[in-house]
Amino acid sequence: MSYQVCIDIGGTFTDCLVSDREGMISIYKSPTTPGEFERGFIEVLHVAADGLGKEPAAFLREIDLIVHGSTVSTNALVERKTVKVGLILNEGHEDVLLLRQGPRKGAFQWKLDYPDPYVPRHLTRGVAGRIDARGRELVALDETGVRTAARDLRALNVEAVAVGLLWSVVNPAHELRVREILAETLPDIPVTLSHEINPMPREYQRIIAAAIDASIHPIVSRYIGRLQTALDDAGFQGELLLANCVGGMMPLPEMLKKPIYSVMSGPTLAPMAALALSDEADIIVGDMGGTTFDVSALRDRQIIITPDSMIHDDSLGIPKVDVRSVGAGGGSIAHVDAGGLLRVGPQSAGARPGPACYGAGGEWPTVTDANVILGLVDPDYFLGGRIRLRRDLAERAVGSIARALGISLHEAAYAIYTTSNHNMVAAIEEITVREGINPRDSLFVCGGGATAIHIAEMADVLGLKRYMIPRFMAGLSAYGGLISDIRNEKSGVLLTSHVAFDLDGVNRMLERLREAGNSFLAESGVAPENRQFEFSFLGRYEFQSFEIEVPITPRDGRLSEADLPDLVEAFHRMHERIYSIRTDGDIVEFTAWKLRAIGKRRGHEISRRNTLPAQAGPIVAKARRAVYDQPARAMVEVPVYELSTLGHGARLSGPCLVETPTFTAFLKQGHDGVMDAFGNINVTVAKSPENHVCP
Repeated sequence: MSYQVCIDIGGTFTDCLVSDREGMISIYKSPTTPGEFERGFIEVLHVAADGLGKEPAAFLREIDLIVHGSTVSTNALVERKTVKVGLILNEGHEDVLLLRQGPRKGAFQWKLDYPDPYVPRHLTRGVAGRIDARGRELVALDETGVRTAARDLRALNVEAVAVGLLWSVVNPAHELRVREILAETLPDIPVTLSHEINPMPREYQRIIAAAIDASIHPIVSRYIGRLQTALDDAGFQGELLLANCVGGMMPLPEMLKKPIYSVMSGPTLAPMAALALSDEADIIVGDMGGTTFDVSALRDRQIIITPDSMIHDDSLGIPKVDVRSVGAGGGSIAHVDAGGLLRVGPQSAGARPGPACYGAGGEWPTVTDANVILGLVDPDYFLGGRIRLRRDLAERAVGSIARALGISLHEAAYAIYTTSNHNMVAAIEEITVREGINPRDSLFVCGGGATAIHIAEMADVLGLKRYMIPRFMAGLSAYGGLISDIRNEKSGVLLTSHVAFDLDGVNRMLERLREAGNSFLAESGVAPENRQFEFSFLGRYEFQSFEIEVPITPRDGRLSEADLPDLVEAFHRMHERIYSIRTDGDIVEFTAWKLRAIGKRRGHEISRRNTLPAQAGPIVAKARRAVYDQPARAMVEVPVYELSTLGHGARLSGPCLVETPTFTAFLKQGHDGVMDAFGNINVTVAKSPENHVCP
């Protein structure tokens, strides 16, 4: 027997999905170990080995491949625990990170504190030399100045250096020479060049990406080193791939070159899972874990890529799968503010100590504590009974909210529950309505251990017509990693317009991108027959400030004059889809060209294997449990079904609960589910006044 494994480290639990050679999948969880993620990584493998009835060492020897979604870089950035970075820029342009670029602020953000630059000014050095927009050298690089800057940065004890020179995306000669000099003067310090990490024309986005990459480079390198050592000591001899933020996997050497691509990589795998689970065109993915609720979307079966991801007050710089996160996880803490209003999140009890009901020292009331009191979570069946929850501690914690608001315990628990739901609804609206997606016409796919407890009320608020509760919902991101392909993005700058289209230049650019993509896939060990390439361009109307990405399908990787009208029309359609307007008479500018290199893996076949047998006879509840009913303001008994006892075609009618060792689903009145052949519950929502609430 041989196995493929995906391990996704979350804020509270570490998920492990295991697939055998026949494609049978099993899911395991263990508590996350903050500060020692590699220990939690090995621990969850031991849990999986025990679940499969194997000795850990024997199990690890049988694993061919481990794919891993890491939170190390994200945590370092969120907690501001990065290394000291030196920054080398053009003389006279040392304030790029201070001035940054005008963000797309909300209408009511009329007062903002001016943020500090990502790299402090005293760690920034300017050097003489200039390349112009056409790639011509106007002023030779001052190599003596570079050596002086290197000595200054060494004296300031920097641990990494980022280099960002003007128009290096057109002619990188000066940046390359700076790296050569730094290799001589700072041989033990990693160097990031802006044109390699983010080859885009906007100086701020290139330079902030380079600075962020440099600031996490030693951290990611150390983590990968510790993880490899732990796996070697445990007897693992297979291949290890790391998740990236563009929805795929990268080999370790490639990730070590560009560690910024590991930032927020875990949540980007959930939409990849949804893509495999459904044939719907527009899909919303909600992944509620212990710490956050992550929401993403697919538009016309295309994953939405954004260049505007933020880390605190700074842009991430690089494009990534658009995932929005809010502090609305199972561990999110509820409190009553000074004005007497209930708030839920963004603070979280995390994995240590966790919600009060864990009995590990937590005292603050959390969403999980509320769900225990409401009867939605069985304290004796959490993780299949491996963790016994303390209802008395949950009642004590939530009781503080009840007393502060002057309401009953159950009303306080429901207030926490519904407040958390509305926080998540706001995040869903942000990524759907504002991105040209109507949630009422979309399929919602649940992910994470807690989403299916909350989705019924959210569906009514949003007016959703249908949603899916996947069989492996509790490890949806890990499932996405298990089936995802090797992916990387290459891009290049070439500014042209549809009225003077540089066809030869564009085709040369597409050819260079294809060669770069082929090289990446070859280095990743992908056979030629398993290589795929997807092209797109960044376009805008003339005088617009920001571009949108538009997919294209050039025949044999090349464009012809006959393709130009199709490119322009594709841009108009996408602009209208996102912004509800198109101006056919305006000039369309093409600013950059992108290629997504994809190495197809065996994993993408897993989602369609091992169908369930048909349901034989009526479904039978394993128990009945009292659940809080808000309209009645009372606990009402509902049937509880075990997912593993249901077959293909099994029908569920709310109100009811469905349980597995890793998640619980709650279907309200008017929510009816059908089990599909792959073990996923597809729910339709009845259109009735009592259970359909318009936003």
